[in-house]
Amino acid sequence: MFYLAAFNWSWLLLAALCGFAMGWVSVVQRGLGFSDQTMKKSAVLLGALILVSLLRLVPGRPGYWLDLGLVMFAVYLAGCAAGAWLRALVVSRLMPPR
Repeated sequence: MFYLAAFNWSWLLLAALCGFAMGWVSVVQRGLGFSDQTMKKSAVLLGALILVSLLRLVPGRPGYWLDLGLVMFAVYLAGCAAGAWLRALVVSRLMPPR
């Protein structure tokens, strides 16, 4: 895992910055979101991919890409959370008290 971070730090930084930007913008968007069924299917798929990665069922370069994709996805989600949290702090400070 350290090898992924050391060798692909620029890609991980880019994923974090993209996630931060999307988190910053997503506070403004008030869409319907995904259905519960879609979220459950996505969680099962993500869990299966993590299990495949942990068990090292995919050898070679595709396995490396799978690991890198999962790490980039985690960094992206962390960036989204940080961006949304920071935007909520900034917007709440700018709102006049009622």
